[in-house]
Amino acid sequence: MNLEHSRYKKDWAKCKEKWTNYWNHCNTGRPLMHVICRKPDIEKYYDGTPATDSYKEQICQGRYYDLPEELYWTDMEDKYQNAERMVARYRYFCEHHEFLGESFPNLNIDFGPGSLAAYLGCDIGFNEDTIWFIPCLEDWEDVPEFKFDPDNMWFKKHIELAKQCKKLAGDDFYVDMPDLMENIDTLSSMRGAQEIMYDLMDEEDTIHERVDQVTGLYYEYFDRFYDIVKDDEGGNSYTVFQVWGPGKTVKLQCDSSAMIGPDTFREFIQPSLVEQCKHADHVLYHLDGKECIRHMDALMEIDGIDALQWTSGDAGPDGTLEDWDVIYDKAIAAGKSLWIKVYTGEFEDWIKNCDRLVKKYGSHSLYLMFPEMSLEQGEKLIAYAEENWSDVKGTFCEALEKSGSLS
Repeated sequence: MNLEHSRYKKDWAKCKEKWTNYWNHCNTGRPLMHVICRKPDIEKYYDGTPATDSYKEQICQGRYYDLPEELYWTDMEDKYQNAERMVARYRYFCEHHEFLGESFPNLNIDFGPGSLAAYLGCDIGFNEDTIWFIPCLEDWEDVPEFKFDPDNMWFKKHIELAKQCKKLAGDDFYVDMPDLMENIDTLSSMRGAQEIMYDLMDEEDTIHERVDQVTGLYYEYFDRFYDIVKDDEGGNSYTVFQVWGPGKTVKLQCDSSAMIGPDTFREFIQPSLVEQCKHADHVLYHLDGKECIRHMDALMEIDGIDALQWTSGDAGPDGTLEDWDVIYDKAIAAGKSLWIKVYTGEFEDWIKNCDRLVKKYGSHSLYLMFPEMSLEQGEKLIAYAEENWSDVKGTFCEALEKSGSLS
């Protein structure tokens, strides 16, 4: 696959160079920016409000607009498992949107956040707006060792979906690496969130053993998908996080860490993350929720983490809030890049809030993900960034450099 031949992305070579520099914390020019814009032919259908009765008009990264009725999904299998229909819906999206900045066309084929749990025994529940995993372990007694199972029903369906979508997409857009999930987050799907917390206290040796098994299996499954979705240069995109990297590019996380203390995190989670980083070329860590901030020191000790993506939790404020600087300060000081989602307020607020971030943290290690917008807004935003956010060192970085404490 070579996106440079895509009919939907005009400047992939330049975009690819900026992504490569982002992972190495040496981007030049303006920050990386995810800017997807509605073309004028569909702008007339957009009024900023969602449909009131159905999710049928929402696809991929898009909001609600005039999706032809023949592309509405008919049931959950049609929505999540029908390659021909999924590609057709996404292709329609691409034809009616422009991918500006470092955004690029990529098809999400997730079987929910954490499909590794399904490959290991969970069943999956599908709904119009969510996917979940049905716990499959009542306890740990007589549970066999987790092993790679190429005959697992969900894995076979998922890998076949990836193959079909890749064939249908051609060079026009990436098919994303699915969100497999890792460590205790996988075990939580299999046992239940409350049960796994009790297990951490009552079954310490078992949880150590099972986390190690999940860690060992992760790339057994990852590599099967990677061999399908990688591009001609060995790069891949990673699902809803909208990132690309040259070589194996991975998102890691531990949402369950919101419920555990720093010592438990260091004992059960940090070693797993260290091991997973060894097998990837580029790693984005997904930090989700205020309760997880207490693990920042342990995370920043992991050399293999290249960038940090912060989410303030369900329906929380976006990543531009000054309250989150305590997170960004530690990440930048540790030599990591930042992935920041921008959505609070209106268009002019997005610019103002990002002004502050760029001035403080610079443009060399920053990725800003904006909401979908009009083409007029997108062109205005990129022009503003080119003029005002290019090659900014950042006051915080300058202070670190002066003090000799920049990693």
